[in-house]
Amino acid sequence: MNQVIKCPLCQSVSSPFSDGKYCLCEQCGGIFLPRNQYPDAQAEKARYEEHNNDINDLRYQQFVSPITTAVMKTFSTVHKGLDFGAGTGPVISKVLNDHGYSIQQYDPYFHPYPELLSSTYDYIVSCEVIEHFFEPLEEFRLLKRLLNPGGALFCMTNLYHDGIHFPTWYYRRDPTHVFIYQQKTLFWIKEEVQFSTLKICDKHFEFWK
Repeated sequence: MNQVIKCPLCQSVSSPFSDGKYCLCEQCGGIFLPRNQYPDAQAEKARYEEHNNDINDLRYQQFVSPITTAVMKTFSTVHKGLDFGAGTGPVISKVLNDHGYSIQQYDPYFHPYPELLSSTYDYIVSCEVIEHFFEPLEEFRLLKRLLNPGGALFCMTNLYHDGIHFPTWYYRRDPTHVFIYQQKTLFWIKEEVQFSTLKICDKHFEFWK
């Protein structure tokens, strides 16, 4: 990999990482695929359709419970939410709807309602989504703009740390995981996008406007 590879998040020059398939940005800590390895739209959608998630599966509901629990502890049924990147099985929306919450679903492939991106929300949930961002800085700026003042973005993704053996890590085997985050990356986003607060919890993290 002799060409200059710039980080899609912070635009810093980055270096080959681990086995050389991914690159590492020393500036923001992002780990990413070079753009020439991004899946095309057909391959990306086909990969998502393989997930076949059942929103009534109690194990699936338990998996997303860090987010649903956090939302219900922080916001009430009068608040307005957005499930960003809801996918084929919008289980977070299902759980919150069952508790009387009002939440819309947006996904460029499976819930393509761009008019939802012209509104604003008290909270946004994004579960196993941000690792698919081709343009992560633009996406986080969009998500902040979609939040009302005092609103929160709740995210779940697997963060890389030094205790993980990257070449065999299951998370990097998915060809649609084009951008992988470390805690350092989240703090860079918090400062660059000017979120007021970043809260890193055990299984999820929150950006507050």
